[in-house]
Amino acid sequence: MKINSVKLFVLILLSGFSFSCFAQDESPLQFGADLMSRYIWRGVDLGGNSPSLQPSISLNWSTKDTSHALKIGAWGAYTFSPTSNQEADVFLTYTFKDMVSLTVTDYFFPGYNTGKKDKYFIYKQDSTGHVFEGILAFNGTEKIPFTLMFAINFYGNDASKIKDDGTSGGLFMSKYIEAGYKKNIKGVDFNAFIGAALDDPDEEKGEAGYFFNNSAGIINLGVKASKEIKITENYSLPVQCSFIANPEAEKMYIVFGITF
Repeated sequence: MKINSVKLFVLILLSGFSFSCFAQDESPLQFGADLMSRYIWRGVDLGGNSPSLQPSISLNWSTKDTSHALKIGAWGAYTFSPTSNQEADVFLTYTFKDMVSLTVTDYFFPGYNTGKKDKYFIYKQDSTGHVFEGILAFNGTEKIPFTLMFAINFYGNDASKIKDDGTSGGLFMSKYIEAGYKKNIKGVDFNAFIGAALDDPDEEKGEAGYFFNNSAGIINLGVKASKEIKITENYSLPVQCSFIANPEAEKMYIVFGITF
C-alpha cells in the first residue's frame, strides 16, 4: 500500500468544489491558532516542558439544510523547546446533522523520527513516519449531552507487536475509546471525559503501546472548561482550562489555553 497524501489532499479538495449541492453563505476557509501551556493529547505529554502553538487551517462545506458537512484541513503543534516533538497533520471529516462524524487523519511528527521516517513523502509501511487513523464519533445533541468516540490506527508508523522469537509481529492497529459529557453552565462550556487505550502490550517481549501505555486501561480522565472573555465591543477572547489525569501512567496535568 503506497499513499501520496499530497495528491490525495488535492484530489479531495478539487472534488469538494464539484459538490454542487453544497452551499456556503460565508467563506469556507477558516484558520486560527491555539496557544497552550502544554500539549497533552489523550493523556499523553507530547510537548515536553514547553508551551505549544497549535495552528490550523481548513476548508468547510455544508448542504443548504446543514445536514451534511465536509471539512478538509491541516493542524500542527509546535513547542517552544527545540528538543520536543513537533507535529503536522492533515485530516478529512464528514459530519451528518452535527451528530455523527467520520474522520481520517494523517499524523506526522517531523524531527521525532530518524532516517527515512523523518522524510514526509515516504509512505511505504516499513519506512514511513506517518500514522493513519480513522475515527467514528457521536457528538451528542441538546437532548443527549453525551459523546462517544472510537479511534483506530490502520496504517503506518504504529506500535508493533513482537513474536516469541523477537521478530516483528505486525502492527497493533492501536485502538482508543473515549466517552464524554458536555453542558453549558452559565456561559461556561463544561466537558467531562474518560478515555482508554484498548491494546495490551507484552512488556516481557519488549512491546510498548502507541500511547506509551504498558497495559490496556484508562489514560485520559478529566474535565475541561471554556468560555469567551469580552475584550472589546466587537471582540471576545476564547480561553480554556483542563484538568487531565492519566491513571495508567500515574500522571496529572493542568493545561490553560487561548484561541486566536
